[in-house]
Formats: sequence, structure tokens, C-alpha cells
Amino acid sequence: MEEKKFDFNSLIGFVLLGALMFWYMYSSQPTAEELEKQKTERIQDSIKKIEQLTAKETAKPETGITTIKPTDSVALVNAKNQLGVFAYSATLPSANTNETIIENDLLKIKVSNKGGQITEVQLKNYKTYDQKPLYLIKDNNALFNINFATSDNRTLNTKDLFFEPTLTKDGDNQVLSMKLKVSNSQFLEYRYEIKPNDYMLDFAIKTQGMGNAINTSQALNLDWDLKAFRHEKSLKTENQYSFFYYKSEDDVSYIRDGEENETDIDWVAFKQHFFTSILKTDTPFSTSQLTSKNLVEDEERDTVFTKQFTLKAPLSMKNGELNYAMNWYYGPTDYKIFKKYEGTDIDEVADLGWGIFGWINRIIFIPVFGFLSTYISNFGLVIILMTIVVRIIMSPAVYKSYLSSAKMKVLRPEMQAINDKYKGKENAMKRQQETMALQRKAGVSPLSGCIPALIQMPVFFALFRFFPSNIDLRQKGFLWANDLSSYDMVAKLPFNIPFYGDHISLFPILASVAIFFYMRMSQSQQMNMQQPTQEGMPDMGKMMKMMMYFSPIMMLVFFNQYASSLSLYYFVSNLLTIVIMLVIKNFIIDEEKIHAQIQENKAKPEKKKSKFRARLDDAMKQAQEQQAQQKKKK
Repeated sequence: MEEKKFDFNSLIGFVLLGALMFWYMYSSQPTAEELEKQKTERIQDSIKKIEQLTAKETAKPETGITTIKPTDSVALVNAKNQLGVFAYSATLPSANTNETIIENDLLKIKVSNKGGQITEVQLKNYKTYDQKPLYLIKDNNALFNINFATSDNRTLNTKDLFFEPTLTKDGDNQVLSMKLKVSNSQFLEYRYEIKPNDYMLDFAIKTQGMGNAINTSQALNLDWDLKAFRHEKSLKTENQYSFFYYKSEDDVSYIRDGEENETDIDWVAFKQHFFTSILKTDTPFSTSQLTSKNLVEDEERDTVFTKQFTLKAPLSMKNGELNYAMNWYYGPTDYKIFKKYEGTDIDEVADLGWGIFGWINRIIFIPVFGFLSTYISNFGLVIILMTIVVRIIMSPAVYKSYLSSAKMKVLRPEMQAINDKYKGKENAMKRQQETMALQRKAGVSPLSGCIPALIQMPVFFALFRFFPSNIDLRQKGFLWANDLSSYDMVAKLPFNIPFYGDHISLFPILASVAIFFYMRMSQSQQMNMQQPTQEGMPDMGKMMKMMMYFSPIMMLVFFNQYASSLSLYYFVSNLLTIVIMLVIKNFIIDEEKIHAQIQENKAKPEKKKSKFRARLDDAMKQAQEQQAQQKKKK
């Protein structure tokens, strides 16, 4: 009889086959996200079945007899298995997707029974760039949800559950209470209160008797998402001025694109250039995950959405209950409106510039613009008058600069004589020392011409922030520009030019021409301010000539897609500056008198040097002596 041998090949085959089956079973298991999605789908399916059952009961015949099929009973059982005590809310007549409207003269807001959340926000006094009604929320572009664990180890989301609405009035205010009920005395409530003529809503999240229904040992997580609709003609500009602002630990910051984790959040603001959605809480969120994502792949192509903003923050329960007093703001990004909400710092969302630039806008330009626009309805004329006011205020600085230029022009031959007398690199220190002595004795300083120009720089940068952020200019026309907050297209190009765009704007062209002639006029003035070119020093004349051509080109290219109000301002401002310079040159400045004054100053005894001047002269003298000793050694 043949003895059977142990077959190692078969054993290896069985082991490999078993390992393959184990790997397949492991890899085919759903992920945690997929399990959660399947669970949510099962809950939603059960809710739909209960909603159908509720509809049947609502439409029962007059006999009062209702027949529940076995399949309906199964739906109720399944819902209770999925929702536990929260299945009660799905059996109420409000278990449907109906919406309740609350509104005032500024806002129209719809709140859905499902999720108890805002599903539509319309700003009544504004329209999109193509003259359609302007919505901040519509067609499921926003989500407000609380994720929580139940006491019987379920994980639920308020967005999937049904709230019962109750609309009342408190004086002139409309109050909407949305309750997610476990019973008549146990519920989670969202309370909305809208006042007349106000973009800010009172909002509260609170619970009553929910300590036994919600697992208080686990965090309740709040999610607020918004995909921002495109509202403006210039997609590039709208995206450029869209940010995620937030106040954390008494400091206001922002995110352009990316993700931040912050603590002690008082409010978050989803800013979409001219319109902003804000959620403010009296009880700061202890920790928060903030995300801003750019949804624009190509700024030259049409798109529906520009940004996606996300807030994730835990809610804390005290004594087994939630109690958060909050506010919603849906409205324009307007500094004057934001300033009404004192103590919140949300006025910083208006982004008028940092430091001195924002100070100039808040203290000077906003009041001046507001005053002029009160009496003049044409905003183009308001900008022109505002430009005239600014140039008149700044004209003393222009005069001071031109006077310094004239003085340096009169003194220039004597400075050239010093250059001719002390030639060579070895005499550079002596040459500089003699030149400074001549200027000091004549009472002339080259810095006196630079300081007025520096004074004007903060005004330039302040206005650079003021006009593109001023919502009062939105969709206001002037001449050929139909929207002063956007570019003034006079011709559409059949192709796109990098940095320039696919259109031609006229105001930047006019501003570029005005800048060219202004630079050309001021070139001679600036050359007078410069000392004669010394050996080894760069030729300032060539550099300034390059700037004369470079500045207009920069204006022409980069301002083609900017707000036409900004280009209009620079065009008018440079024209006025040219006129002021011509008046000063031809009717105010007298070079003969200036020359006589300089000669008189030179004849006077030299004033006692300041300590700084004495130290500077000593340092130059020592450097000159060291240079002479080194030359002698060589």
C-alpha cells in the first residue's frame, strides 16, 4: 500500500489563497467617510419614508380612519433605529423642506425646516454686474450644520434633521424660532431676529432639556461653509479683494488662500469684495479651523463661484445645555455701516489700508467724499471735485518742492565750479565737503525738495485703497464708464494680452498721457535738485529719463483692469499738478530774487553749527586726512 506524502506545494497554495482572500476582504472595507455617508443616506431614506407617511396622515379621509401599511411601520422602526429619540422630529407636520421668510427693507431671508438653516439671502437694494437680483446664499451654496453624538452612541447632523418653525413679532422685529424637537419640552433651537433697516440679525443657538439626548462628553462641531457667487464685472478685481477675515484674541487678521487654526475667535467674515457674510459670537470659539480656497482657475473665463470659505469650530455645553448668543451680518462691505457696530472691530473688514493709509482714508477721504456726494449725485463729478480739493491742499508741498528746485538751479554753477576744482576720486571727500558747506551757507538743502514728495506718497497709497473699496461707486456711471468701481472698457480685444487683459480701457490711457507730460515737466525740476554728476557716480539724468517712460507704461498696463475711478483720479490729479507747476513757474517763482537772496545769505556770518553738523564735519575731515595719508604712503 502506497504511503501518502505531505504536499508542501498544496500547503503554500492554500496559504497564498487565504492571504489573498484576507487582503481582498480588508481592502474592500469602506472607509470611515464612506461608512458615515452610508449612514447619512440610510437616515435620509428613513426620513423620506416618514415624510411620506406624515403626508398620508395629513391627507387622511374625513372618517378619521388611517390605515398604516406594514411597510410604513417598518419605516418608523427604521427611523427610530437610525435617529433614536430624534425620530420624533421626523414625525411632526413640519418634517418637510418648506421655508419660512423673514425680511425687512434691506434683506429677504429664507430659512428651511430641514436643517433649520438659512437657504437664501437676497440683498434687495443691489444687483449683480449683469443686473440680476443679488444673492449671497442660494441654490445650496451655503451650509450651516452642527454635528453631535447622541447619548445612545449615534452621530447626527442638524442639516439632515427637521426643525419646527414658529414666526412671531416683537415690536417691529420679526422673530423666527426653529426647534429640533425630542419632545415638546426637549429641543435644540435656532432663534433668528431681524430688525427694520438693519443688515445684522440676532441669532442664538440653545438647548432645553437635551442633557439626556446629547452625549455631553463629546464635542459638538459647528460647520459653516459658503461658496461665494461672482457679483462683479471684473472677476480678477473681485477675487483680488476677497478675503477670509477673523478676529482672534483681540487681533483682526485675514487669509487670502489657505488654512489656519486659531483660538478664541470672536467673529469670522467671508468677504466678497463689495459684500460680506459675518458670523459673530458673544462666546468665543475656543479653537477654529479656517479655510479659504480659490475657485477661479482662469480669471479671463466666466465662472459662477469665486471663493469657498469654511469655518469649523467646537461648541461647548455648560450644565448639559448649549447657550450661544450670536449675530449674522449679510450686507455690503461698507465702512460707514460697519462703524455703527461699535466694539466689534468689523470695520477693519472694509480694508482701507494699514497704518497711516487707513487713517487718512477714515479721517479725511471718507468724510470729504460723503460731504460732496450729499450735494452732487454724479459720482464722476464728486471724484473730480475731491481731486481738486486734494491738489489744493497739497499745492504748498508742490510749491516748496519747486522753490527748492529753483534755488538749486541758481546754485548749480557754483557747485559745478567745485567739481571742476576738486577732480578725481581722491578728492571726492573734499568735493562733497565743500559742496555741503556752500549749500549750508546759501541756505539751500537738497532734502527740502524731497520731503514734499514724500509727504504726498501716503495720500497716493491711501487713495489706491479708497477707490477700489468704495461701494458707493459700484455701478455708478460717468461719461463712457458705466461702473466706476470696475474698468471702463471702450473696445473688446479678440485675444488676451498677459497683465493687460482682453479689453482696452480709456481712462488708464488718458492717465498715462498725463503722467508722461507731468514726468517730462518735472524732469528738469528734478535735475536742478541733483548735484552735478561726479566721477564714479551714476548718471541720474539717464535714470530719470527711463522713469519718464516707465511710469506711464506701468499705468497703462496694470490699471487697465483696475477701477476706472482710480484712473480718473490720477488723470485729473496729474492735469491739475501740471497746471499748478506752470502757475508756480511762470507767475510765482522769480529766479532773480532767489539768486539775490542766496547771495545775501552767503554774505551773512555763518550760524553756529549744530552738534550733529559738527560731528558730521569732523567725521568727513578725519576721513579726508586718512585718505591723504594712504595716498602719501602709496
